[in-house]
Amino acid sequence: MWTVVWMALVVLAGLAGGSYYFYGKAIKRAKKDFLDGDPGLAMVPGAREASAANAAWWSRQPFEQWEITSHDGIRLRAFYLKAKAPTNKTAIVAHGYSGQASLMGGKARLYWEKLGYNILVPDARGHGASGGAYIGFGWPERKDCAQWIGRILEADGADARIVLHGVSMGAATVMMTSGESLPANVRAIVADCGYTSVKDELSYQLRRMYKLPVFPLLHVTSLMTKLRAGYFFGEASALAQVRKSRTPILFIHGDADRFVPTDMVYRLYENCPADKRIYVVPNAGHGYAEFADPDRYRTEVASFIEHYVAQGS
Repeated sequence: MWTVVWMALVVLAGLAGGSYYFYGKAIKRAKKDFLDGDPGLAMVPGAREASAANAAWWSRQPFEQWEITSHDGIRLRAFYLKAKAPTNKTAIVAHGYSGQASLMGGKARLYWEKLGYNILVPDARGHGASGGAYIGFGWPERKDCAQWIGRILEADGADARIVLHGVSMGAATVMMTSGESLPANVRAIVADCGYTSVKDELSYQLRRMYKLPVFPLLHVTSLMTKLRAGYFFGEASALAQVRKSRTPILFIHGDADRFVPTDMVYRLYENCPADKRIYVVPNAGHGYAEFADPDRYRTEVASFIEHYVAQGS
């Protein structure tokens, strides 16, 4: 009898320790060194040089710093840059996991230089200059994104025309935002290499990176995340949110993505009832679709969003 009890206690202690470890690894705000050298994040040719040029461009811009307080009391910051010519068009650009606004220079330049938009690039909660002790993988961030939309409407008025563009976790964020009740000012969404749900993505990474079974460790970590960060992995679903979307979505993914499996984009596309388009980029790894085929990437994005932004103008 006591042997069984002790064995049960050992198992429970192991699960508690494991969930604490993986919460610290994946959810808690901290430098994510475990991603360094991950083959699933390997750069495509030319990406390093392009990234350096984008970083240099970013450093030269006279950004305004915007600040809001989230619905749950977190100070959030973003970088805003007016277009060269007055316009009512603004792009909100959302960065990925363990990133920050300044790493989105390429997407910011696309909208500001090529398309003539105002740009707003937030630091997500738990990242960069924003507050927050945890990462929400897009779920609480969807409400933050809705608040940034409101901030743009305050600045630009009822005629504002808004595009949401996210990469990786940022793509999950804008897809999760798509299922909320959004103003008609949000004309189009671009989701580049996003995952179907937090549960799906973390299950995949638990097997890929650690060679561990999903049950019961993921479920116990999900419970810890609910207690400490306010959400279960299962409820944080881009798939469920795009099913409710009424905003047109352009889904982009690399066919060589080994970090967020390419099959996820097909499931997202198939479940979206709104106007939609899918663009799968040959030989592109995770987050590198733009670098793998820059001219077509810009053409696909521009043709999709401008069709909807121009409607009713």
